[in-house]
Amino acid sequence: MGRASKGRATGATTPVIILVRPQLGENIGMTARAMLNCGLSTLRLVNPRDGWPNDKAQRAASGADVVLEKVEVFDSVAVAVADLERVVATTARNRELTQRILTPRRAAAEVRDWIGRGERVGILFGPERTGLENDDMVHADTALSIPVNPQFSSLNIAQAVLLVAYEWATAAEEVPAERMSDHSARPATKEELQNLFDHLERALDQSGFLRNKDMRPSMVLNLKALLQRAEMTEQEARTFHGVIKFLSKNKHGE
Repeated sequence: MGRASKGRATGATTPVIILVRPQLGENIGMTARAMLNCGLSTLRLVNPRDGWPNDKAQRAASGADVVLEKVEVFDSVAVAVADLERVVATTARNRELTQRILTPRRAAAEVRDWIGRGERVGILFGPERTGLENDDMVHADTALSIPVNPQFSSLNIAQAVLLVAYEWATAAEEVPAERMSDHSARPATKEELQNLFDHLERALDQSGFLRNKDMRPSMVLNLKALLQRAEMTEQEARTFHGVIKFLSKNKHGE
């Protein structure tokens, strides 16, 4: 099995995922898949029960070969984290140890800050059946707990890795909180929205919907405000034009 080598993680820009005594090859493969989904690729194993390499892991990885090809295997947690400056340990239970316990979101922000300062960071995940033991936890300076149902806090190891890795990925400043899908049309211009509203207003006048002179001004303003809030794309505005035209034809039997 591998042993820590000096400088191996130098210049790392992402955290190292470390699975401690993983039991199932399938879970290692699914972990690799979850990692690559979120832009992580450095995976270390401590005493995998079924040894390494593992055919079941390969099949479960669904193409995440770049992760599995670089896997390093170690005899102990101490050796696996020897070249790291920061270690975060995941836990679902209260323990005798006194440690900072962070949410995945807070931990992701701190990990990014540490890596930004040039520090090398690892995240420990325990075996499927028992999780990390105190002897594993003492190698970490920070603990991480995923806030799930306290009556059923059991997570598959790959699920836990995905949740933590996702928080890491979305903690990047360049990831927008909201965006339009890549295949969508551009947003409608104000002129296009005004033309659409003019078309709608004419159709509503012709149908008699705006016949109440006292209420008409406020109804017109509310409808115009509604179109602005809808944040239509250019394609949606054209579709709405078609809807109005069709309904108007139906109304007049044209």
